[in-house]
Amino acid sequence: MNTAAWSPVSLAVLCAGVGYGRPTRLLADWVAEAVCRSLAVGGARAEVEVLELHRLAADLAQHSTHDRVSLDLREAIAAVVAADGLVVATPVLAASPSEVLDLFFAVLGDGVLSGMPVLLALNSGSRWRPPDLAQVLRRRLAGVHADPVPTVVVADPADWPATAHSDAARLRACIDQAAAELAAAMRSHRQ
Repeated sequence: MNTAAWSPVSLAVLCAGVGYGRPTRLLADWVAEAVCRSLAVGGARAEVEVLELHRLAADLAQHSTHDRVSLDLREAIAAVVAADGLVVATPVLAASPSEVLDLFFAVLGDGVLSGMPVLLALNSGSRWRPPDLAQVLRRRLAGVHADPVPTVVVADPADWPATAHSDAARLRACIDQAAAELAAAMRSHRQ
């Protein structure tokens, strides 16, 4: 199938950080831009929808205690389910992903993202990287039957200075690799 025939594609970005301008959101934006560039190389244009999960925290809490789904939460779920690909960006808190991300996946339920290509992007608060965190997230994605790409992007505090030192170059190379994998998986999933 010719990629022009399936343009535009939809990319949903789940950002479990605390807001725009913060490292997790910056990481999510860098990853989304790289995915768009990779898709453009194949002739596709991406429509990106960024979902800031902290804005849905109260709605997610209501759902977990009263099993109610607000309109905003329904719209966020619909955007994710309708997407051709998904970026999940989360801070690493106490060697685990954001709680709001766990709550969102619980709302999605079993199998709703069956076969959805997903790129994981982790923002670590320290240079110490828990070796199994990517596996923890992969298991959570397996619960919704999503299909994560092989490369997991992990950023740490050394990656955030504006200089182009080796750590920043390492992060950019990792983002580009993961973005290319997600773009290829989105093409395959769409066919």
